[in-house]
Amino acid sequence: MVAMSDLRSLPIPDGLEGERLDAALARMFGLSRTRAAELAAEGRVRVDGSEAGKSDRVRGGAWLEIELPAAADPVAVKAEAVEGMRIVHDDEDIVVIDKPVGVAAHPSPGWLGTTVVGGLAAAGYRISTSGASERQGVVHRLDVGTSGLMVVAKSERAYTLLKQAFRDRTVDKRYHTLVQGHPDPMRGTVDAPIGRHPHHDYKFAVVRGGKDSVTHYETIEAYRAATLLAIKLETGRTHQIRVHMAALRHPCVGDLQYGADPTLGERLGLGRQWLHAVSLGFEHPGTGEWVQYDSQYPDDLQHALDLIAAES
Repeated sequence: MVAMSDLRSLPIPDGLEGERLDAALARMFGLSRTRAAELAAEGRVRVDGSEAGKSDRVRGGAWLEIELPAAADPVAVKAEAVEGMRIVHDDEDIVVIDKPVGVAAHPSPGWLGTTVVGGLAAAGYRISTSGASERQGVVHRLDVGTSGLMVVAKSERAYTLLKQAFRDRTVDKRYHTLVQGHPDPMRGTVDAPIGRHPHHDYKFAVVRGGKDSVTHYETIEAYRAATLLAIKLETGRTHQIRVHMAALRHPCVGDLQYGADPTLGERLGLGRQWLHAVSLGFEHPGTGEWVQYDSQYPDDLQHALDLIAAES
């Protein structure tokens, strides 16, 4: 038993019903399944008050208690190579990366996986020192389970200008997502405030008094069981697309946290939500010129799309 630990206590999401414990922990906390299994073997995981084994099947709504070993500094930047992280553009002011799934933007308490800032540090990139120590240079974020384009500031001027551009909503952020069913109308806008879920503090929801949140969507292709949407964000709230799509009762395929059908995601071989940041455009903080960067779907999302298209 380590001297310090982070004890988490929360319900298991309904969408994880029937999953093995190690797989459920991996999804909930960003752990590897091996590390999740080790924690269970060490007696650090209890479900409804009883110790749980790595291969036990979990029940949605069951109460989970897990003791996560705490790092000496839970938000220290660890220089660690990130497999699959691609540099799309690099100059003296900015670096644009294509973030793979399973990577956080920056360190945070309880996160044990790799990060964008840690990957850049390992690759020898020097980034802006503006911002909190664990997220210096980070002007916007993508969820761990979302892949695609991010820009990180290298110069102090770039950090200031890009942060302001995101606040002013002048950055063009576009995503593609595969959602369950068929949204009606086929294109529209969701203008609904987002805040912490009133009953589950590990996720978000459309709530009265939440932060202003605006999402525009348009159908790219409708399949038998799902629809591929193009998304343009005006705001950048945590989990915004996932929350708004769930509010329309068309959650992102594979997004168990927000009510997706686990059987569909499993059939398509998905281990995360089908959501990818495909395009990012903004006024370059050094030259003042408009720049835009694009990203192709990663293999897991393309494979799932090919499967669902073949079924239609």
